[in-house]
Amino acid sequence: MNVNEKVQYWIEIAEYDLKTTKVMLDGERYLYVGFMCHQVIEKILKAYYTFKLEAIPPFIHNLPELAKMSELYLELSKEQKDFIDQLDPLNIESRYPTYKEKLMQILTENKCKQILKDTEVLFQWIKKKLIEN
Repeated sequence: MNVNEKVQYWIEIAEYDLKTTKVMLDGERYLYVGFMCHQVIEKILKAYYTFKLEAIPPFIHNLPELAKMSELYLELSKEQKDFIDQLDPLNIESRYPTYKEKLMQILTENKCKQILKDTEVLFQWIKKKLIEN
């Protein structure tokens, strides 16, 4: 598999996760909306990492760290950086019972709609950077 095929792989699974996020929102599974939004951005960052460094991305889930390692972090706006900081804990915290209750109070329908909207915008922005290069 060449670099372009690997990048395409990451884009396709990120797009699949984005569709899954919408299903979770429609099904009022708000905890998983946050989790899946994290997955979307993680995978598009791994696509960017693969593209930029022509290497297999690391087995990490930390969004700010992936952005830094892929050399994309400096190109992110303050709002984009703030957003990935907001998404980052939704991957780990949604897995543990002690955090689930707290997250379920925070992840309301409106909050999830906003997170999904922001995820789509950031996803498209990163994807565009991949297509342009």
